[in-house]
Amino acid sequence: MQKQKTKATIDVKGTAITIVQQPQADFISLTDIAKHKEPHRADHVIQNWMRNRNTVEFLGIWEGLNNDAFNPLEFEGFRNKAGLNSFVLTPRQWIEATAAIGIVSKPGRYGGTFAHKDIAFEFATWISVEFKLFLIKEFQRLKDDENQRLSLSWNLNRTLAKLNYRIHTDAIQKHLIPPQVSAARTAATYASEADLLNVALFGLTAREWRDGNPKLDGNMRDHASIEQLLVLANIESMNAEFIHMGLPQATRLQRLNEIAIRQMKTLTPLDKTGALQARLPNGGAV
Repeated sequence: MQKQKTKATIDVKGTAITIVQQPQADFISLTDIAKHKEPHRADHVIQNWMRNRNTVEFLGIWEGLNNDAFNPLEFEGFRNKAGLNSFVLTPRQWIEATAAIGIVSKPGRYGGTFAHKDIAFEFATWISVEFKLFLIKEFQRLKDDENQRLSLSWNLNRTLAKLNYRIHTDAIQKHLIPPQVSAARTAATYASEADLLNVALFGLTAREWRDGNPKLDGNMRDHASIEQLLVLANIESMNAEFIHMGLPQATRLQRLNEIAIRQMKTLTPLDKTGALQARLPNGGAV
């Protein structure tokens, strides 16, 4: 399994089931599922399931669909022997022989056997059809809760960005807008500073984004990621301070862009930051 993973636990008919959550996929503990059938012989339950011919075929098909490095020759050897009284197959044997990725086995007191949710649900069916249905129900409840928390987090950061924007516009009014200017000129100044932040973070002005996304509703900030909204809130506050310090716009753009790139590199993988390099008004890069 990959790094940056978290663990969650769900209760399925009185049995605690551990789920390892990661960006690519969720892995569910086969060891915990097996304990529903045999609390003290979970490893034997998993091995009995894996020696079944239907199980070996299912695992082989799943790996063939999801794993480019899967070893089909070793798989054929297992399939030919599956079902024989002398056939034994453990998770570790399967992983090492076929380079499987759908099952992960870790030794030790806090280890166990985990499998991709597709495989875990298949194993749960073998344990009990009723248990599988309850497992799917609780797993879906967990995912719904996660999606709700993610939505709340996104809305919170959007709200923070809006609140910081008020601080930002107050600074513009006090330090950038000359006295007794027209309303049109005031609006133009606000738009210019808003685009300063847009270019620093997104690499685009609001108009450039609209021209490039004519089918999307709202603006680029409505479609931003949580990480981008968090950075936006940060650079809005910083820009207000830079304005108070009397820094010229070109200097502020360069500094804010550097800050945005540094923070996005911290919050997201490096290959997702390419679009953060801001463009200056003359078309050059910061």
